[in-house]
Amino acid sequence: MKNIFTEDVSTEVINRIGKLDASSKPAWGKMDVAKMLAHCNVTYELVYDNSHSKPGMFKRFLLTQFVKKLVVGEKPFKRDSPTASEFLIKDNKDFDKEKSRLVDYIRKTQELGETYFDNRESHSFGNLSKTEWNNMFYKHLDHHLIQFGV
Repeated sequence: MKNIFTEDVSTEVINRIGKLDASSKPAWGKMDVAKMLAHCNVTYELVYDNSHSKPGMFKRFLLTQFVKKLVVGEKPFKRDSPTASEFLIKDNKDFDKEKSRLVDYIRKTQELGETYFDNRESHSFGNLSKTEWNNMFYKHLDHHLIQFGV
């Protein structure tokens, strides 16, 4: 899997995001492009912003036992996979604002680097290796950028 912590890969992803516009249409799924960008921002909100409550002990157990491998593993996401409630975007979103936020999050993550993330605790899955963090960040972005044809 490509390494989002490297400048060339983060730049490649940012360039792909730059090819999106407010009228970009998905190849599958129900989200419009602004909601997709907001959806992708949730991953970073869970890392950088204290805007989402942590899962309780039972939910965290279920997440680590049944969801973690799907999220941080190498296997790509399937189309129309179920979405966690925290990632469901119901309200309309501002395309330019969400796009800018996502680019800023990607840059911040790349600048902090993989050493910063190695063995760092995640919101839902406990401590993750730098490889697991990378897989979670890159795989999710790649999945949705492919969904929107970029």
